[in-house]
Amino acid sequence: MRIEKDSLGELALPATAYYGIQAERARGNFDISNHTIDELPVFIRSIAEIKKAAALANSKIGALDHEYCRAICKAADEIIEGKMQGQFPVDILQGGGSTSTNMNVNEVIANRANEILSGQKCYSPIHPNTHVNMGQSTNDVIPAAIEIACYRYSVELEKSLCYFEKALAKKTEEFKDVVKVSRTCIQDAVPITLGQEFSGYRDFIRRHIKLLNQSVINEKLCLPLGATASGTGLGTFPGYMEEVYKYLQEVTNIEVEQNKNLFDGLQNGDFYIRLSAFLKSLATGLGKIARDLRIMSSGPRTGFNEINLPAVQPGSSIMPGKINPVMPELINQVAYQVCGNDVAISMSVEGGELDLNVWEPVIIKNLTESFTILTKSLPLFADLCIAGITANKEVCQKYAESTLANATVVSAILGYETGTKVAKKAHATGKSVKEVVLEEGILSEAEVETLLNPLIITDYKQSSRIIGMKKIAAKE
Repeated sequence: MRIEKDSLGELALPATAYYGIQAERARGNFDISNHTIDELPVFIRSIAEIKKAAALANSKIGALDHEYCRAICKAADEIIEGKMQGQFPVDILQGGGSTSTNMNVNEVIANRANEILSGQKCYSPIHPNTHVNMGQSTNDVIPAAIEIACYRYSVELEKSLCYFEKALAKKTEEFKDVVKVSRTCIQDAVPITLGQEFSGYRDFIRRHIKLLNQSVINEKLCLPLGATASGTGLGTFPGYMEEVYKYLQEVTNIEVEQNKNLFDGLQNGDFYIRLSAFLKSLATGLGKIARDLRIMSSGPRTGFNEINLPAVQPGSSIMPGKINPVMPELINQVAYQVCGNDVAISMSVEGGELDLNVWEPVIIKNLTESFTILTKSLPLFADLCIAGITANKEVCQKYAESTLANATVVSAILGYETGTKVAKKAHATGKSVKEVVLEEGILSEAEVETLLNPLIITDYKQSSRIIGMKKIAAKE
């Protein structure tokens, strides 16, 4: 064991621990969730990168000894490389506006830097506050680190989205000639192709890829670093502001710039709201796709049975042979969780008071979870579900031919009342619209084969041209 001191007294810590007394106090005070900041390696890496950039900037302007700077940078690099895993025991949920998180990192860097210099874990000559935290405050370090982490999360999510989009694009092409019935208000509507249905899913993903690139990946990160406690920059040295962003960009390889108004940067969390709203938008759309697949694959004998989902595991502990749509159901649960996280993030941002938002532990926890479960689930959804979907073409064709909405063609040519009479008779007799039209002599057999061909109906250019010509002829 070793003894460390702070303003409240002394505590014994394991000799092997690089974290210090403030992290240890926080570990005991906030031990509630069984989840620690050690589980947020991207976030911890971002804080360490800020510490390294600050040390380089302070050294450049002469505020920090060059030897101290080298030791701090080496210790920070070890965190960045993941070598200090297990040294961040503070609960993710914590009071104090993430001061415990910031100090946990400061202490690990200080202890390791002094070990590099002297072989001992201690706070001499390098102190966690005086040197590692030089020119910084928890209040500007944490929001800056959250934004850097979210940028990296966005890059990984974009890769998963592109992978998923390719799977949907392949099915859009594969199913382009599989005619089926559309459904509105969960009732039979006009014929479409399964490929057209999948094209809607594909373009939803394409749109979100574009939005993610426009709003985050291709934009400079606007950070409040340098604001220190309240936005005035108190505690920084001349030249620090100019240098720290140069080094931060070099260390992170991310384009960054300082928030034009540092008070705004500390007070407001609209960046988190926009990001969480994007994640919610993506999640709800994915949930809708998943629900559609569950409905279309329902059965197989008493449901829609339009498509087959790949069987990835047995579905029942009691019913032999039952297969459940477990991958779509996974996505639905991901969507519910992301929406729940969005509520927590929204409340946390709205709950900011005066010159600082102290609820950032909840914000980073929930943003991290939303990004993570979306990024991980998309490739699984693509590989274990989308890629293996097959169409029951005969079933789809039958539904397309039997829908009463095919009377829309009659309505377009001869008026709504005629179309309605055809649909009502077809419903009452159990016959198809095609059969009723022939029976009533409304159209010739040749015209019926063309005008009421479900595949032609799905093609706007073909159907509108043919219907238009027939309408003109009918008037004449």
